Amino acid sequence: MDKISNLKNKIINTLDSNKAIDIVSIDLEGKSSIADYMIIASGTSSRHIQSLSEQVFEQFKNNGIQNCKIEGKDSNDWKLVDGIDLIVHIFNPEKRKFYELEKMWSELMPKEKVII
Repeated sequence: MDKISNLKNKIINTLDSNKAIDIVSIDLEGKSSIADYMIIASGTSSRHIQSLSEQVFEQFKNNGIQNCKIEGKDSNDWKLVDGIDLIVHIFNPEKRKFYELEKMWSELMPKEKVII
């Protein structure tokens, strides 16, 4: 297993052990150059979402990802933790259903739509 795959598994375990809901990992290879993987999870409240994002951020830092950051700090229902090669979205369930990122990124995309 390569380093990013190991980190992906650590992030999934961190989310799971902190009671994140419906954790999904999406391989972005061949779909986008923004990252290698995207992880999407849900939290049960704004405090839970904040706590999960901080736990993921610490896991990135502890694994040598120094340029990571949390987006959506002022949002109560969504956080994005950017770990460079691994992006983690944490939503409240209603917002997650509205944006349907799993559906958008899981579908095969034509090559001309891949360039971002």
